[in-house]
Amino acid sequence: MKKARHKKILSLINENNIDRQEVLLEYLKKEGFKVTQATVSRDIKELNLVKIVSSNGEYKYAQNTIVEDTKATFTRFDYIFSESIKSVDYAMNTIVIKCHTAMAQAACEVFDNLHWDGVVGTLAGENTIFIVVRTEEIAHNLCEKLRHYIK
Repeated sequence: MKKARHKKILSLINENNIDRQEVLLEYLKKEGFKVTQATVSRDIKELNLVKIVSSNGEYKYAQNTIVEDTKATFTRFDYIFSESIKSVDYAMNTIVIKCHTAMAQAACEVFDNLHWDGVVGTLAGENTIFIVVRTEEIAHNLCEKLRHYIK
């Protein structure tokens, strides 16, 4: 069932501009799949789906074709982060990253996968990521690194 669902998800995202998990969930239910939000979320992660800008300027899910290894993770991070973030700032030991609408969770996911030194935890909403680090110095240095990804 999972294999068939994954195949259908790939078909759906190629045929439709699906920008949110809830929309994908509804498409799957219409196709007869009995799925929950949590299942769709896991499927998106397992299929390595990312959000890209479609030809009409809106975001949509697409399959990430980059092979997963350490080098590719940085490539994936570079691509997703540079397409997602608008600004980076910090106050004391908290970093705030402003993202394009609906891109914060994808950007936070690739950020978390790199396991940065000094990062205590992250939290992502629709367009904002909060990163708590151990010291203000770490916040300053990490902000400098992350600002290079702003277009």
